[in-house]
Amino acid sequence: MLRRPQLWIGTGLIAAVVSMVFALLYVGGNVNPRGNLRDLPVALVNADTGADAGGRRVNLGEQVVAGIEKAAQGDKSIDWQLVSREEADKRLGRGKVFGALVIPRDFSATVTALAAPQPPAGKPAPPVLTVLTNQAAGSIGSSMSSQAAQKAAHAASAQIGQQLLQQAAAQKTPLPTAAQLKLADPVTVTVADGHPVGSRSAMGLSAFYYALVLIVCGMLGANVVNSQVDTALGYVHTDFGPFRKREPVQHTSRVRTLAIGMALMLGLSVVMGTLVEVATVAVLDMDASHLGLLWLYSVATIAVVGIGSLALFAAFGTPGMLLATIVFIAMAVPSSGATVPLQALPGFFRALAEFEPLRQITEGLRSLLYYGAQADAGLTRAWSAMGVAFVAALAFGFAVTRLYDVRGLHRIPHPAAAGSAAPAATGLAAGSTAAGSPESAPADEAPAEAATAGDAPEAASAEAEAPSKA
Repeated sequence: MLRRPQLWIGTGLIAAVVSMVFALLYVGGNVNPRGNLRDLPVALVNADTGADAGGRRVNLGEQVVAGIEKAAQGDKSIDWQLVSREEADKRLGRGKVFGALVIPRDFSATVTALAAPQPPAGKPAPPVLTVLTNQAAGSIGSSMSSQAAQKAAHAASAQIGQQLLQQAAAQKTPLPTAAQLKLADPVTVTVADGHPVGSRSAMGLSAFYYALVLIVCGMLGANVVNSQVDTALGYVHTDFGPFRKREPVQHTSRVRTLAIGMALMLGLSVVMGTLVEVATVAVLDMDASHLGLLWLYSVATIAVVGIGSLALFAAFGTPGMLLATIVFIAMAVPSSGATVPLQALPGFFRALAEFEPLRQITEGLRSLLYYGAQADAGLTRAWSAMGVAFVAALAFGFAVTRLYDVRGLHRIPHPAAAGSAAPAATGLAAGSTAAGSPESAPADEAPAEAATAGDAPEAASAEAEAPSKA
């Protein structure tokens, strides 16, 4: 058998396509996040109230904002969103921004105090700029946001330092070296967590891992259901070690077969969704709230993924399994925005993210696990996408299987059709034998040819059953 070229060529082509597709999708989406970074949303808060210096009113916070906006004109990697502190907290708490740079109320006052001719009694408070992170929105995106905000804060400190040194020189008062160094970089940059996540949240990645588990459970559940239904109908056999189980063939339509599989998948989803939540929350102690809603979301996700996979199996047969893997895994993982943010992906993957299921599922889970199940934190979009996918899977699956049934493309020919074809085949064989034709075929060729509309193993099963029916 290994000498057959068709076996090597067919298997080799499938393996080559799968390896190439997975490599291009997995690595292609994540190979250069900084080079692909565009419009990463970061909040910019200016709460500075200003201060009097040299007989005039100054607001150094506005100067910092103007410097950041000017620098952003030639660099489109960061989308600075100028908002109030209250609005910044809201956006951090809904995953709308990956971080924030906060200019406090007393920023101008603390800076001008450093260059005052007569400094106030005691040690003056240093001016501070605060960088807020948001690991709940994604650890890599939060890190990129933090680095950009810190870079902008240090650049502002250097610019303000030059102004302070110029003011000190105008006063013609000699300054010690330590004081000059302090004035050259006067601002202290601190980093804080803008929206803390629990210690058992995988640093903001637990939503992604949980979503991936639900996807895999849905696909594996669909494979199990598909195999068990075919076994129960007698279309295929099941091996348990050295033992083989085969049921009598039960002729039924493709539509009914798909309906049975989907009904089983719905029931199986309840079991699998329950066990996933028990394993992650009860056994592994993953940080989670809204457990009832999380259970419903888990069951619905597994059900939709499983029903979608069954629709692909019914429409494309064995290649449908590979197609489901590409749709739900190969294209979904790099475009999910769960590890590398969407703003750091190539344009192709950003387009995929608009409809790929893993992104929608992950955002819904982030809302449930990190953002208090807020509807506008991704939960509404997730439920909507799930509903659309469910309806599309039902419509596609039943439309294709109905078409196959109408055209008589049964997986195993019905007994009536086989019986009506048998006399004609017998008469044809007898005629050709009487004429002495060398092209006369064995009697068992007719059922083999009749089975070409279905699966080859299933046709063999029907032939084996034919003598007992006779």
